[in-house]
Amino acid sequence: MTNKVYYLKSCSTCIRILKELDLPENVVLQNIKTEAITEVQIEEMKDLAGSYEAFFSKRATLYKQRDLKNKNLTETDYKNLILEHYTFLSRPVFILNNKIYIGNSKQNVEAVKNALNN
Repeated sequence: MTNKVYYLKSCSTCIRILKELDLPENVVLQNIKTEAITEVQIEEMKDLAGSYEAFFSKRATLYKQRDLKNKNLTETDYKNLILEHYTFLSRPVFILNNKIYIGNSKQNVEAVKNALNN
């Protein structure tokens, strides 16, 4: 399994975090806007995270526009929405040494730093 970061190049938070981390050369960056997440990649994320909902962004503009909070979304719905539009992925997602780190919280960024330094 490759060490990988799924991020959005146009997201200032993602860019700030990437600059802060100084990633080693063996980490592959994937800009999810220009290189869509594949079925295989989303399955890999689910296996590591335990569910699709774990890396689904409920802060996405489309989530509000489509009034999804008032719908009973299933795991299949979460998967299909993430595959349909990159905005539904909580960003950034790091996969390092077969562990997944989701989102931009300080706690998560610290966990990524620790993973990179070990």
